[in-house]
Amino acid sequence: MRRYKNSRTVASSPRRRRLASALKRDDDPDISLLKQELEACDHALEEAQVLLERTRLELEEKRGEADALRRIGEAVGSAFDHEEMLKVTAEIASRITGTDSCQIYLFDKTKEMLVLRAADSDFSGVVGKIHLNLGEGITGWVARERKPVSVPREAWKDPRFKFYPEMQEGEFESMLSVPLVTRGDILGVINVRTRLPHDYTKGQIRLLSGIANQVAGAIERSRRYKQLEKHASQLTTLSEVSQAITSNMYLDELLQLFVTMTAKTMNYKICTVALIDVEKQELVIKATQSNSKEYTKKPNLKIGESVSGKAVSEKRVVTVYDVQQTSEYRFPDIAQKAGVRSIASIPLMSKGEVLGVLNCYTEKPHVFSQEELVILQALSTQAALAIEHAKLMVKSAVIQEMHHRVKNNLQQIVSLVRLEMRYSKYKSVEDALNDILNRILAISTVHELLTRDDLDTVSIRKTAESILLATQQSVVPPGKNVRTEIQGEDFVLPLAKATSMALVLNELVQNAVEHGFKTLNEGRIRIELTVNEAEFRVVVLNDGDPLPEGFTVKGTDSLGLSIVDTLVRGDLNGTFVLENAKYDVGIVAIVVVPR
Repeated sequence: MRRYKNSRTVASSPRRRRLASALKRDDDPDISLLKQELEACDHALEEAQVLLERTRLELEEKRGEADALRRIGEAVGSAFDHEEMLKVTAEIASRITGTDSCQIYLFDKTKEMLVLRAADSDFSGVVGKIHLNLGEGITGWVARERKPVSVPREAWKDPRFKFYPEMQEGEFESMLSVPLVTRGDILGVINVRTRLPHDYTKGQIRLLSGIANQVAGAIERSRRYKQLEKHASQLTTLSEVSQAITSNMYLDELLQLFVTMTAKTMNYKICTVALIDVEKQELVIKATQSNSKEYTKKPNLKIGESVSGKAVSEKRVVTVYDVQQTSEYRFPDIAQKAGVRSIASIPLMSKGEVLGVLNCYTEKPHVFSQEELVILQALSTQAALAIEHAKLMVKSAVIQEMHHRVKNNLQQIVSLVRLEMRYSKYKSVEDALNDILNRILAISTVHELLTRDDLDTVSIRKTAESILLATQQSVVPPGKNVRTEIQGEDFVLPLAKATSMALVLNELVQNAVEHGFKTLNEGRIRIELTVNEAEFRVVVLNDGDPLPEGFTVKGTDSLGLSIVDTLVRGDLNGTFVLENAKYDVGIVAIVVVPR
């Protein structure tokens, strides 16, 4: 065993020299065969050495790839936000692939386009400005086909190439483009380029594909995190709305809170709630968090009209991708001024009945996801319950107020009767009772309107209409033709002030009939309503007989006018003037009440 080892390790032994000398002779067949076998062994050894070297290089390359991917992973994990992560990745990818430039495009689903979102420092100025359709250019082709493309030289000659001067395309010879794919969905494309011709190796393609997988995974995780965060916020909003329902909030306050929370949580440009005016069959905006004057002052919509009207009439959710570009939306000019693009209209329903609609607008064109619409429908259901709850609260408050007001109104009637007994000069008991009856009817008109509207305020226009109708039926004597009309903008007053205003209107209209048309058989009474930022103005005009010369309200012995003056100055904190019309025949009564 020892001799065998020595015979192999001693290169200059006599035996080896004799063996070498023998191998040089070609006359011995055994020696020739041995020589061939040795040559074959040498060739196999050389191939093994080449294979070992190749394997060593591949291992080093893979070790380098693993190290590069680790560095990319660290960069992706340490970046503070989405944009920063892409920027860092572009810089590192260019270095570790040994290329001169790197760009990352992301796919925008809403626009169906690829947008440049990150680049090395040489091209940071064009980030966000380069857009490509799917299939457009080499980058668009890679995104559409979801396959990498390698062009070693003269990339601009490739038939798929699209030239962008701002990308300095003419300075770069080669291009390698790899798709960013996750779960079969295209997220974007990552490109690297070199200024000199370059044949991209399988290792470089594999490395860039690995980087693409890292980036795609990071983007997907980021998006999922944002979705979860948004979902959690939406659930919080649902909880807050539910709590608001159980709180003692009036309708206007509740709706304002609702649209504000919804817009903030769902990141919408404008949120509004419009309720149905049953009499007019219109949608009236009741709450919005928007400060856009163009939007808040837009006209009411008829049910079935435009997007929100359609949602109400069909009792279903209606969405429009771009309200500025569709005939379905009635006010595209207002949408443009308000800066809104997409809309989702969700009917507010309770027990199968539509109460109104929730409109949600986005600043940019937006596709409302199914999950998003489910959340909005849940919010709308909560809002509908809140509206019903608030109305019940108002009714309850009205009933309590009624108990209080009935007592006060009865006391008011008693006081009026005592005044009639003390100061009036009626010719008959019937006349006195008719006056008292008319005043009681004026008070009852207010309470009837309050119950009908389900609100804690009363429409003065409707009050005036009721008083004029009652006057025609019970005050105007047979044989006289006194026409009545109302002009101007409606306004509302709280219950107490509305009652006083009803008594004022009743006295002024009745006074016009009894004194203005005492000697005339026909004429006209017109009530004009005016509203501005500071005051409400009610004017009662008649074209009957004028006031006597030197007339003053203070100097008259009219009980009705004394009641008017007392109510206006006391209960309404306003002013009252009665005078002859300056530019027409007849008398004008002016009541001004501060807002």
